[in-house]
Amino acid sequence: MERRRFIHGAGLAGVLAAGAAPAIVHAQANVRWRLASSFPKSLDTIYGASEVFAKKVSEMSGGKFQISVHAAGELMPPFGVVDGVQAGTVEMAHTAPYYFVGKDETFAIGCAIPFGLNSRQMSAWMFEGNGLTLMREFYTRYNIINFPGGNTGAQMGGWYRKPITSLADMKGLKMRVAGFAGRVMEQLGVVPQNLPGGEIYQALEKGTIDAAEWVGPYDDQKLGFYKVAPHYHFPGWWEGGPQLDFFINQKAFNSLSADYKAMVEVAASHAHVEMQARYDARNPLALKQLVAAKTKLVQMPKPVLDAAFKATMDICNDLNNKNPAWKKVYADYSKFRADQNLWFRFTEATFDRYMQAAKL
Repeated sequence: MERRRFIHGAGLAGVLAAGAAPAIVHAQANVRWRLASSFPKSLDTIYGASEVFAKKVSEMSGGKFQISVHAAGELMPPFGVVDGVQAGTVEMAHTAPYYFVGKDETFAIGCAIPFGLNSRQMSAWMFEGNGLTLMREFYTRYNIINFPGGNTGAQMGGWYRKPITSLADMKGLKMRVAGFAGRVMEQLGVVPQNLPGGEIYQALEKGTIDAAEWVGPYDDQKLGFYKVAPHYHFPGWWEGGPQLDFFINQKAFNSLSADYKAMVEVAASHAHVEMQARYDARNPLALKQLVAAKTKLVQMPKPVLDAAFKATMDICNDLNNKNPAWKKVYADYSKFRADQNLWFRFTEATFDRYMQAAKL
């Protein structure tokens, strides 16, 4: 069979399985990229996704396509990565898109908005719905193409010096909370602070902030929040399924061969799945250890959830009138969310409630 026809027909996975990859890789040029992460190295789950991605690209390319991974602050500030990728200072970044709602609120939809999609629903919207198409269309204005790069799953509701027992307890609370959720929190009387992960503990310890949210037990235990804020609330209503992204400079991506582009796509999908697998596997033990260390688990009062839900819907409706990009993406997202919740109501949610009540 003629070699090009074989490659086209078999696809990358078939080529690798057939053992034809070495000849293909040998013909490729050496490529060296830099990846700027928004996260510290200490978080082997969320930062680790970048390393998983880079390692897989190197393996598939026979070492010809190398991507060096740089932690937050090494090449640029954690929240400077979009500017860095847009300008071509680095070829790519790994980040949480909702960090950049100051540029445009539409960034948040590509990551998580309060009372939004859970992680499975988010992947469904991205890969089988219109999510990836719509978000990529939006990111073109920043000279970026995105690839889903992990999901933490539903998050916890943060660490508090004093427990939240009513809506009144939210008034004047200085809380580290990122992105779109901060705008909702403001409607509840909270004073939001957008701090990188590596700066949260010090701010809590010094009393600069009264509360902080990050991800969940495994990461939160590593960051030591339980030592200075013992009340651990749940659920994180603002992050039901936050997706991380690999942002790649459009020109840099376009310059890759078709084979290298395929490797990037495959490696990103691999890292996407592995990140949540790590969180789901490691969070249970970490939660048990936190409780053993005198952490107090506190469910968020329903009046707080109700007020947050109303504020979220009001903000989303207001953005529909102000931001055309938001309106276009959110219209599709919200319809998909309604259909997913109807479906999950009869399957996942009912099954989960029974299993969590069962004595295993």
